[in-house]
Amino acid sequence: MGHLGTGFYLGASSTFFNPAMMGHSENKFDLEFGGSGIISSVAFQNQMTGDVSRTDNPLGTPFYLYGTYKINDELTAGLAVYTPFGSSVVWGDDWEGRHLIQDISLQAVFIQPTISIQASEKLSLGLGFVYATGNVEINRALAFQNSNNIQSGASLSGGANGYGFNFGAHYQATDKLGIGVTYRSGVKMELEDGDAEFTVPTPVQATVPPTNTFSATLPLPSTTTIGISYQLNEKLLISAEYSNINWDVYESLDFDFETNTDGFQDSENPRRYESSSIFRLGFQYMVNDKLTARIGGYYDESPIQDDFFNPETPNSDNLGLTAGLSYLFSDKLAIDASFIYINGLERESYYTGNNLNQDFGDNFGGKYKSSSFIPGIGVRYNF
Repeated sequence: MGHLGTGFYLGASSTFFNPAMMGHSENKFDLEFGGSGIISSVAFQNQMTGDVSRTDNPLGTPFYLYGTYKINDELTAGLAVYTPFGSSVVWGDDWEGRHLIQDISLQAVFIQPTISIQASEKLSLGLGFVYATGNVEINRALAFQNSNNIQSGASLSGGANGYGFNFGAHYQATDKLGIGVTYRSGVKMELEDGDAEFTVPTPVQATVPPTNTFSATLPLPSTTTIGISYQLNEKLLISAEYSNINWDVYESLDFDFETNTDGFQDSENPRRYESSSIFRLGFQYMVNDKLTARIGGYYDESPIQDDFFNPETPNSDNLGLTAGLSYLFSDKLAIDASFIYINGLERESYYTGNNLNQDFGDNFGGKYKSSSFIPGIGVRYNF
């Protein structure tokens, strides 16, 4: 349904989409779990040379686990474990932008205990505490000459964690019209004592230590969403949403190294992200008592300015098209299937600053085009 769910009840997955809705279940206990496979690729064309490079990304595997327990008619507790951020981009060791990035892997898992309260007949509220944990690995080439034809490079890796919260409210204005609002706070992922390894020629090792440690902060954005749903008839539900993503917290990706020398200082890599918006529309149709069909779509604006478009996160404006089915095997057990196609609209952008590779990183860019296919499967159980 365009990956929306702020304005209506979605089962245990409302723990994520709008925690205020958790208590709308008729069951004592609801459980949902599943995952998806992200098949993605990005193509880059250098506008000066005409050369084309393509990523060779591994299969992404985001997952989710949602559970709710109805304590009484007013109070419901829930737990959500999910992966809202994370991707892998592999350009290869020898592509022309290797001094900016060769490959990067980002993973984040959110663990969210949650509670909801039925404040009145029409108004419900929900609040969740978020503990986020994850890891990052970045590899890129360095612009040092090596007489043995061994490519110089930097490899940075480490684990990070942070904290946040998820708040939701829902108002059932009429029997058919529902209005929901959610706020997911930003999370500062703090990385301490990460491993930094540098492969450089022997004469340079006094300037660039082969091994080092580093710390960094990666700010994940807050999200504010408002959604409405309308039950057009017994079979068809329509929903629409607007989200504002506070990406402007991502000003720079900086690495604070434990050991500095006259020729090797901390790394400051400007990003200058801007706040962006997502517009979603979805339809749910009950074919019969057992089968439910869903379709939807969304438009997701890129937060990246043209002058700071780095191929480590080659994000353009995205158009997403979605479809899904749910089949009820019994009163307790259902299977969900989903599919998302994301068309990353073509853009011509450049990256104008990188203090570790100023001779290479200035004004690197060209045309980017991306696409993703994301099939998913899930199971729902209640009692």
